[in-house]
Amino acid sequence: MSLKLLDMVRAHKSGTPVGIAAVCSAHPLVLRAAIAQAVADGTPVLIEATSNQVDQFGGYTGMRPADFRELCLAIAAEEGLPADRLILGGDHLGPNRWQSEPAEQAMAKALDLVAAYVAAGYEKIHLDCSMACADDTLPLSDEVVAERAARMLAVAERTAAEAGLAHRPVYVIGTEVPVPGGAHEELAELTATSPEAARATIAAHRSAFAEHGVLDAWDRVIALVVQPGVEFDHLRVIPYDRSKTVALRTVLDDEPTMLFEAHSTDYQLPEHLRELVEDHWFVIKVGPGLTFNLREGLFALSHIEDELVPAERRSGLRAVIESTMVADPGRWSAYYEGDESAQRIQRRYSYSDRLRYYLPDAAVEAAQERLLDNLAQIEIPLPLISQYLPAQYDRVLRGELASDPRALVMDRVKDALRPYAFACNPQEVGA
Repeated sequence: MSLKLLDMVRAHKSGTPVGIAAVCSAHPLVLRAAIAQAVADGTPVLIEATSNQVDQFGGYTGMRPADFRELCLAIAAEEGLPADRLILGGDHLGPNRWQSEPAEQAMAKALDLVAAYVAAGYEKIHLDCSMACADDTLPLSDEVVAERAARMLAVAERTAAEAGLAHRPVYVIGTEVPVPGGAHEELAELTATSPEAARATIAAHRSAFAEHGVLDAWDRVIALVVQPGVEFDHLRVIPYDRSKTVALRTVLDDEPTMLFEAHSTDYQLPEHLRELVEDHWFVIKVGPGLTFNLREGLFALSHIEDELVPAERRSGLRAVIESTMVADPGRWSAYYEGDESAQRIQRRYSYSDRLRYYLPDAAVEAAQERLLDNLAQIEIPLPLISQYLPAQYDRVLRGELASDPRALVMDRVKDALRPYAFACNPQEVGA
């Protein structure tokens, strides 16, 4: 399918403003929703595992790259998506997980990481060495970032050759890479990457690829990560303003197989996503926005459960999540500031959605399944669906959606995906 991505890039370069959404989540319900949406739309689906979610040691999900691939393939088979329409990618592959270690120690693990992804058949590889390690001098130069990316590329190419892959992976590069999962601090305004900075990044990577003997992979570098001026923090979204990227958009005119990739596009309005694709951001990534909608759907169902199920049988999902996060603050405390009241709101409702790190916990998973099982045994009254899931209520009334709790929560996740389907291929897919 890497050829499919190259074909789409060439089509875009020829004047057809197509794009592709990158689904950056490892939650099974999110994956199922994304795959079901692709089946309905008749499109491929690009699913990317992030380096902190899935790595050679298991990441925070407990899955290695081969495990995640098998999970996606199994869901695709169950949902009726042909395997050749499933594209897998690795996001932020580099020393991200090991920034507290010396650079060479972290890079040794990063090289093993990219080898594990390529050997497992991932076709789109984001080479991200933009983060500093423990003994690095700040700020990292383009040359240092590019040299590390070239080392990773060499390992990826060698692994692909040894595995006998029919098609080599395609790659994404860049030095102005947003922090995975959204900004840590409150934001006021963002400045788009300057054309000069983008050109310097391209030149540094081209030079480093040549020095490491992998310049023949340059025509499979399909995207450059640059900042289009979009981001979100805990409580605010900065929308895309195309008037601020006019000069930047011309940077790749002489690169026949390279477009832009946009990170942190979660929560953008559909028209802004469409403008991003028209302005040559070929890959637009969505991650926390998906589990944000999943959390909204699950919380809505838990309120419905409170109305319908006796107290002794309820899942207590909201309370289980809160107690789990408070008992184990290590995965959110570095992100959420303020007093206890402010932290409580951010734990539950922040756009950056650090709650997603806790969804795989055994107690949370058990509460989620109990919630869904409890409501599956009841015919949920339509007025309660209207109260807590109004968009889904409309679809239930039109006969487009079952009132089954799993169908309802998956459709809430699809609400985060539908704008991307419109933005990437409006001629074929409805909003």
